[in-house]
Amino acid sequence: MYLKDGIVYGEETVPSLKIKAIKVLPDHILLITFNTGETRLFDAEILSGPVYMGLLDPAVFNNPAIEHGVLTWKNGEIDCAPEYLYDHSYEYSDTMVV
Repeated sequence: MYLKDGIVYGEETVPSLKIKAIKVLPDHILLITFNTGETRLFDAEILSGPVYMGLLDPAVFNNPAIEHGVLTWKNGEIDCAPEYLYDHSYEYSDTMVV
């Protein structure tokens, strides 16, 4: 439990998930390090819809940025929430060969 603004909440607070580092790998795979200290693999092929069409251009996909803990491309025109990236990524350890 925790108290916020005079209201008692029953669940535990969850720290905000943020991206700390990103590395682009072949075949639209991203190696993402989160503020939890975990590094995970994300297959960006699952990003679909009109907003993500720009990622088909290698010049765009290969140049991601991190803005306030969020993964973005094209100066923030394309983004993806850290929670989505975490939930749809796979565990990675530095003993794995990349």
